[in-house]
Amino acid sequence: MTCERIDPPELSPPTGFCHAVVATGSRVVFLAGQTALDGDGKVTGETLPEQFERALDNLLTALRAAGGTPSDLARVTVYATDVAEYRRHARELGRIWREAAGRDYPAMAVVEVVRLWDEQAMVELDGFAVLP
Repeated sequence: MTCERIDPPELSPPTGFCHAVVATGSRVVFLAGQTALDGDGKVTGETLPEQFERALDNLLTALRAAGGTPSDLARVTVYATDVAEYRRHARELGRIWREAAGRDYPAMAVVEVVRLWDEQAMVELDGFAVLP
């Protein structure tokens, strides 16, 4: 599988995402939305960064179980209940992402939502990956 990351010079320089990803492979893995649920189904973390870290870990756990790695991620959508809060923590969230998933960023979007399935959840991540 190859992921060619494309950031056209005509667009604003991306920070923590890639403008386009051309993925070539034979298996597509669709990853369900993951929040900060622990193994018992309880939301963990009092802060957005804590919840983001757990949600990302859950997403990557599902990806690895399907045979993928973070560099196989082609697209991730982040659903946040407070985008202003997300922006306030952007630097820390970026550090969490890099430590867990590296610097091969997928195409990404952050979308503000009124609430998530689990009322205590502040953030949810879903996406898809292309595997060889």
